[in-house]
Amino acid sequence: MKRNIFLAAFFIIIVFLVYTNLSVKPLLTPRVKQNLWQIRSIDTVKYSRDVAREKEKDLEFDKVIEIQVANIAKTGANYIAIGTPYDSEFKPFLNRWVAAARHYNLKVWFRGNFSGWEGWFNYPKIDRAQHLKQTEEFIVNNSDLFEDGDIFTSCSECENGGPGDPRQTRDIDGYRQFLISEYNTSKTAFAKINKKVATGYFSMNGDIARLIMDSTTTKATGGVVVIDHYVATPEKLVGDVKELIKSSGGQLFLGELGVPIPDITGSMTEDEQANWIKKALTDLPYQGDLIGLNYWVSVGGSTQLWDENNHPRKVVDVLKQFYSQKI
Repeated sequence: MKRNIFLAAFFIIIVFLVYTNLSVKPLLTPRVKQNLWQIRSIDTVKYSRDVAREKEKDLEFDKVIEIQVANIAKTGANYIAIGTPYDSEFKPFLNRWVAAARHYNLKVWFRGNFSGWEGWFNYPKIDRAQHLKQTEEFIVNNSDLFEDGDIFTSCSECENGGPGDPRQTRDIDGYRQFLISEYNTSKTAFAKINKKVATGYFSMNGDIARLIMDSTTTKATGGVVVIDHYVATPEKLVGDVKELIKSSGGQLFLGELGVPIPDITGSMTEDEQANWIKKALTDLPYQGDLIGLNYWVSVGGSTQLWDENNHPRKVVDVLKQFYSQKI
């Protein structure tokens, strides 16, 4: 009798172990690690916008594009910010940058504007109505330019053109409504061409964001506030990021981050630049309300990651550490 009870108990245990191994264990899969931020970008504006007319017919410039994009991809970035204007004159030049980005499996943050908004390249100035019209036409007529997962900003640093800076004009409501109209126009246009491209992401000065991006405006423009923000210390940067997340009620994206800016941070050695960025990236929020950052700039200017001969500065290793890290 005891032997039968023992065998029955043993059989039940075996059945239980087999059942749990087959039915429960597959559910206990390890958590997939994620990058610190959804968007890890590097900006190319000095070479993708500033020389757009100078280099638009220089096919040798493709070698420069290739090297810069390859270097950006090696950092662990998943986006590249391209500032080429959206006017038809510059479309072939924009195509060259986008083709290189696709080759290195980078998504594109289209961070340009129409030249007439600020008067780039001696273009005649345009108003808000013209800008909205040109935005819709640009998206609908260039569906081949975009991929699902890209980001499109129709009016980067809008405060620098059009009717002017709302801090001076005090046309706060008008400025807010224009951003909302730009967002809706872009969103509708991408739906027409069946592309899942994030719109809005209106990069702006941090003080503009404090003035303009209340919770209603933030929600109406996609829920993301983008700031181009330069401050003296990492502590100030982190504090401002947290403050704007709270005041806007949305997520935040650092549209421009880089040092040194001589009139703000003073000059820096390579070590000082690397240490400043390392401190900032260590203390910024992860995997939450700060969804990403765009280092400004790849090549050219005081904050550059690589010199004009494509030699990396020490800060490149710091950025790679954080862009490649998963938790």
